[in-house]
Amino acid sequence: MAFQERVFSGMQPTGNLHLGNYLGAMIRWIELQKSMDCIYCVVDMHAITVFQDPADLTRAIREVTAAYIACGLDPARSVIFNQSQVAEHAELAWVFNCVARLGWLNRMTQFKEKAGKDRENASVGLYAYPNLMAADILVYRATHVPVGEDQKQHLELARDIAQKFNGDFRQAIAARGHNSDGFFPLPEPLIQGPATRVMSLRDGTKKMSKSDPSDYSRINLTDDADAIAQKVRKAKTDADALPSEEAGLKGRPEAENLVGIFAALDGRTKQAVLDQFGGAQFSAFKAALVDLAVARLAPIGEEMRRLVADPSSIDAILRDGADRARAIARPNMDAVKDIVGFIR
Repeated sequence: MAFQERVFSGMQPTGNLHLGNYLGAMIRWIELQKSMDCIYCVVDMHAITVFQDPADLTRAIREVTAAYIACGLDPARSVIFNQSQVAEHAELAWVFNCVARLGWLNRMTQFKEKAGKDRENASVGLYAYPNLMAADILVYRATHVPVGEDQKQHLELARDIAQKFNGDFRQAIAARGHNSDGFFPLPEPLIQGPATRVMSLRDGTKKMSKSDPSDYSRINLTDDADAIAQKVRKAKTDADALPSEEAGLKGRPEAENLVGIFAALDGRTKQAVLDQFGGAQFSAFKAALVDLAVARLAPIGEEMRRLVADPSSIDAILRDGADRARAIARPNMDAVKDIVGFIR
């Protein structure tokens, strides 16, 4: 018996979403909702693994929700909600805390990077973050997860947890008539959008990041047309003309990044962009990129500002999404309790 195909993914409400989030994830999410059962979460419980100012967190949850909708996610077609409204995430995470092994978590590179040298002072939540991520996915028995490079290890852990749960409770799962392959599917990664790694506009060797101190390193989804145009014009380049072949971008990280951004925004390959602009100076190419980026991104920022100005409407969308998410999660969590041996 096959599992029902279902997509789960989410973003943290910390800092501004930017062009990298849009091209690396959001475009793919929008396409997936046309053909698959999709659940998209604002993962606010993950956000508090490091301290968040409460007022800022409330604002950020609404802003990320606004970004989802402004970019093209449809609340009528996809389930859109914030994680903390569906208690089953936390319930399953505790079960998974008791399934996952310390050795598995000790191998997670993201914890080492985020905790830094002061590891003893990091929160337990930051350490156990991957178990909650596994619960986010598996409480819906999701089969597919769009992930970037930085989350692949966490998805592998989710698969390990699912496999161990299925093995540990094999008899109880079978006795209750569940899927012969196990209660939880082993979720598969989905390759991200056309530009999975959008790099900084100030340094083509570094990933575009909301934590970069320079606002000119990224295009925020909240930026207006003037800000977008200015950031593209000021983006770092080199002195040479654009090559005619994609191989000519090697060793030129800033050129490769800008060509990749153009290609992703225009739905073309890098080579197709170079067929048009190869041999041209960056001034002409940047002028075209300004027009394209403003046309694609400025309406998103405008729609976000409209949505954020009406917080009650955003909250209503999140409540409705949470109700729909809970309708899937609750029966699954009840089944887990039965399998584990809890009385309910």
